[in-house]
Amino acid sequence: MPATGQSHIRIARPSRDLAAAEHFWVSGLGLSVLFRAESEGGPDEHDLLMVGWPDASWHLELVQDAAVEPRPTEEDLLVVYLGEQVPQTVLSRLEAHGGKRVRSRNPYWDTWGATIEDPDGYRLVLSTRGWTNS
Repeated sequence: MPATGQSHIRIARPSRDLAAAEHFWVSGLGLSVLFRAESEGGPDEHDLLMVGWPDASWHLELVQDAAVEPRPTEEDLLVVYLGEQVPQTVLSRLEAHGGKRVRSRNPYWDTWGATIEDPDGYRLVLSTRGWTNS
């Protein structure tokens, strides 16, 4: 069966600290914990945390594995199109939960939103623009 526009997407990233990541993504942004697994320390095992909005067609999988270190760049962006102004309360909450407000490498995102680094250095952009693929 080929992929379609209804296919679910998983965005997987390594994390140094799943508790800090959960604090940012769940308590800060408001995502839900969709799944969690803790390893028993065996070879090729890792802890993971899946977060997202339950009704979304995507989720973020964060994996903590001692053999893999996060290596984000300034262009590793997860963009959420809000279609309205970014509430200052959301930005303050993200910063209070481990995020760091940064200037974007691409000034487009500073004009049309706000960029916040998560505890692993990956960037979340909250865009004031709307988006549709249709």
